[in-house]
Amino acid sequence: MKLHCEVEVVSRHLPALGMRNRGKGVRAVLSLCQQTPRSQPRAGARGDRGGPQPPCLLISTLKDKRGTRYELKENIEQFFTKFMDEGKATVRLKEPPVDICLSKANSSSLRSFLSAVRLAHRGCDIEVPLSTFTPVKTSEFEKLKTKMVITSKKDYPLSKNFPYSLEHLQTSYCGLVRIDMRMLCLRNLRKLDLSHNHIKKLPATVGDLIHLQELNLNDNHLESFSVALCQSTLQTSLRSLDLSKNKIKALPVQFCHLRELTDLKLDDNELIRFPFKMGQLTKLRFLSAARNKLPFLPSEFKNLSLEYLDLFGNTFEQPKVLPLIMLQTPLTLLESSAQAVLCNRIPYGSHIIPFHLCQDLDTAKTCVCGRICLNSFIQGTTTMNLHSVAHTVVLVDNMGGTEAPVISYFCSLACYVNSCDMLK
Repeated sequence: MKLHCEVEVVSRHLPALGMRNRGKGVRAVLSLCQQTPRSQPRAGARGDRGGPQPPCLLISTLKDKRGTRYELKENIEQFFTKFMDEGKATVRLKEPPVDICLSKANSSSLRSFLSAVRLAHRGCDIEVPLSTFTPVKTSEFEKLKTKMVITSKKDYPLSKNFPYSLEHLQTSYCGLVRIDMRMLCLRNLRKLDLSHNHIKKLPATVGDLIHLQELNLNDNHLESFSVALCQSTLQTSLRSLDLSKNKIKALPVQFCHLRELTDLKLDDNELIRFPFKMGQLTKLRFLSAARNKLPFLPSEFKNLSLEYLDLFGNTFEQPKVLPLIMLQTPLTLLESSAQAVLCNRIPYGSHIIPFHLCQDLDTAKTCVCGRICLNSFIQGTTTMNLHSVAHTVVLVDNMGGTEAPVISYFCSLACYVNSCDMLK
């Protein structure tokens, strides 16, 4: 039984001697081997050499193909398996006093291997075949595959898994109607390109790819981007997202939780609005949403600081002369409570208050003065020169315009009047 991974053997005596380990693993092959009376353990020797010997652990590297042996029976002090799903684990031995740190392993193979190691530690029989003490071949230490590009159906792997070490996977023009669940087991994946397929829905488990930085879903059949993905680990990992050429009409309010985004492509969809809190994407630098159905931009759009902006071909409306007045006097208890929750940043969720109230809080407007508006507000439309938020702006229309209508909200008549005066 073998396991391919990176290994670092750390002596627990080093700190006491004022020394540090180098802190970097090397490619290695771990084997569970059946010892014979003739085999002489090279590390942590235990037991009677004349009788039958229990299985031992053999760690072979490119520099030491014959490997170093470690006794296992009653010789393991502790297993550290908290990050096993990420292909990491540590085995702490009693003699010699070392920690065997494993990383970049296939999570399922690692789980099976450690189960066998536990049995060897307890002195139980191991049902899987054990390896022999033969030097490992150089070919077994070849660098793991980190990139795979598939651009046709005939090349798509149906009978075997994707290499677990992949960091970049592209499967374009493969006719996929859903995401292959085998892809979601690639814990090291940083770039996933599923462009030019027929995918209609994204599973929430895409959010389990904790290292995913780039996601390309260009030219598919998506109609939405789920709230679950916006609230997953993608919040802290995703940098680039391409949703061009789909059928998306709106993005959820929670989309603005993806605050690490720097590049966002939404061209050729059916978008009728941006999320209210668009301005929270403070790291966004590249935004392209050409050829959609946007009638206006949200008020927080002016908080963006972009390098490139393309909104060409949208159906922007002319600013309305008269505002929409929705003021309530006096304020309702709901309005006052919502202002208190949001202004004081009180945590809320569907496990605390009803779900529809959470939706109200998520979609609350912000007045130009900074006050929160829920149902009591004045809605006005003004124009904004897009050069105020972006260094490079693609013309909005064929007439050479770079201005677009922006919806603004005001908590009172005074704020609305002051804003009008400033615009004049």
